Amino acid sequence: MKKIGFLSFGHWNPHPQSGTRSASDVLLQSIDLAVAAEELGADGAYFRVHHFAQQLASPFPLLSAIGAKTSRIEIGTGVIDMRYENPFYMVEDAGAADLISGGRLQLGISRGSPEQVIDGWRHFGYAPAEGQSDADMARNHTEVFLELLAGKGFAQPNPRPMFPNPPGLLRLEPHSAGLRERIWWGAASTETCIWTAKKGMNLQSSTLVVNESGKPFHEQQADQIRAYKAAWKEAGHARTPRVSVSRSIFALTNDQDRAYFGRQQDSDQFGQIDNYRAVFGRSYADEPDKLIEQLREDSAIAEADTLLLTVPNQLGVEYNAHVIESILKHVAPGLGWR
Repeated sequence: MKKIGFLSFGHWNPHPQSGTRSASDVLLQSIDLAVAAEELGADGAYFRVHHFAQQLASPFPLLSAIGAKTSRIEIGTGVIDMRYENPFYMVEDAGAADLISGGRLQLGISRGSPEQVIDGWRHFGYAPAEGQSDADMARNHTEVFLELLAGKGFAQPNPRPMFPNPPGLLRLEPHSAGLRERIWWGAASTETCIWTAKKGMNLQSSTLVVNESGKPFHEQQADQIRAYKAAWKEAGHARTPRVSVSRSIFALTNDQDRAYFGRQQDSDQFGQIDNYRAVFGRSYADEPDKLIEQLREDSAIAEADTLLLTVPNQLGVEYNAHVIESILKHVAPGLGWR
């Protein structure tokens, strides 16, 4: 395991016991947690994106703010729903956030997950072309986004511009060289993993995958990662790809940990989501030495180079920093981290 970061879903709730009662709370605490995670030695700060929900939705202002207040930690998303995105405007936002952070942006994108409203992307002005699905639309937006990230000129300059233009066709600005290689796709099936590899994107795999074989979650996820790596090699890409997996992992090191998570008896769950069979991965909560033993048996973690720890953001910055520190200090070294 080369890198360990955290993944926040950015929930808020006005309940008196919530540590994040408003969108302002979540945004400001997300910045503070990223700063704290960097000080603790974590490698990444990632954020989920959901629309029409009391969760983080507009990632680029947040990522830019974190980029300005940190100096080393990777900052990213897991994932942005491309059904909602204008790829031209997104290239400008992403380029600006990456330049502010000094090239630390790790942008996870995907077709998205079930949303709070029916066909929410229609309210953003998008609709699939005739004969296509919303998933097709997400991939079409992605194809344009990836092409624009290459930074090639495509727009005919005005013969009477307000400011002098460089020679040739114009590209979108600001352009951040190298960002194209730091785009990740969130995949849940073997077919999508193979497509991701062919497109030259890194792979993100969460705590849910399509149930393709009935095997335990981590084995199915590991099979998908192996298929991705094989397809990457077959595609002949020059660089080495990156793969991340997400897990809910809690080291029980004090009474507060045990009160929150000590009674958790978790296992994989098989069910139905979005009209397909799915398997949800278990959570891990135990004493550090026992966690190390359990996580060593997780074949998908072994196949990945990056582990993203899902954090209970409504419990506040101080406790979440403790959650991250406990894993980095007591568990991660036993998994070969640094």
